[in-house]
Amino acid sequence: MSTPPKKKQPPKLRSVQAPKLRASRAVQNQHQRWLIWFGVAALTVAIGISAFALQRGDSKPALAPIQGLPATPDYHSLSVSPREASRILLGTHQGIFASDDGGRVWRFQALSGHDAMNLARPSSSTLWTAGHNVLAKSTDGGKTWTTVQPRGLPSLDVHGFASDPGSGTLYAAVAGEGLYYSTNGGTSFSLVSQDVGGAVMALAVKSNGSILAGDMQRGLLESRDGGKGWRQILRAQLAGLAINPRDPQRIVATGPGILLSTNGGKTWSQTLKLDQGAGPVAWAASKPNMAYVVGFDQAFYRSDDGGLTWQPVS
Repeated sequence: MSTPPKKKQPPKLRSVQAPKLRASRAVQNQHQRWLIWFGVAALTVAIGISAFALQRGDSKPALAPIQGLPATPDYHSLSVSPREASRILLGTHQGIFASDDGGRVWRFQALSGHDAMNLARPSSSTLWTAGHNVLAKSTDGGKTWTTVQPRGLPSLDVHGFASDPGSGTLYAAVAGEGLYYSTNGGTSFSLVSQDVGGAVMALAVKSNGSILAGDMQRGLLESRDGGKGWRQILRAQLAGLAINPRDPQRIVATGPGILLSTNGGKTWSQTLKLDQGAGPVAWAASKPNMAYVVGFDQAFYRSDDGGLTWQPVS
């Protein structure tokens, strides 16, 4: 396990004007290595999914508590307890891990061998996870899970999954297929769009019902009509999205480092440069200025000022 990097002063914020449909050239140039790595990793998974599935099944996660992030092939998703900011769930290629101390120590919790690419929390005790051939629901905060096989989804290869905080509508981005929605708690899904969803790796829904989709080919897209029409608001390949539950104008996006918008996605600033990129991200509802991000440098980062600055957890 790599040692978390020393604390660095965050770079001066550089605004990115989203309405011009382009990110700053500096942000793009600084992260070409991350984009190449992400594309190669995605291609490897697509070609060798059977081999990875066998490997995950044969290699069970350690049950003893682990200091620092667990050593797993990939980190995919985060969810923070709405009542306790130090209680966190981490979705990985090998299942779900839990931390009770803000990410310093982790222990394996559930779904051994399952690829938990997404964690969505419609309510304080209800959680959903979705990924490569897995869709499951928990009603006890993630301790136990029940497999769900809804009608209407063309497959369970779900790369993006999110819940509307207002209506409770569930959205599932199925790889190579499109975006689907459910208004009956996941019993059945219906197609929203075949144009958007097939290449989505990050999905989030604002309190007003607007949908944000991080498409690996087209950048960050927004729909204000339930997924029928879309517009690009940022040119960047994103691996994670999180909307602040108390301030929906404040959004953190990950991929080429950590990006922050304080006006609902109109403009973006890079708040932490990470050459290897970043993935899972989540806000702490009980402490609205606190957020967590998993870096692909195997460091776990925390912000205490609304995403403006980040420090590795030690």
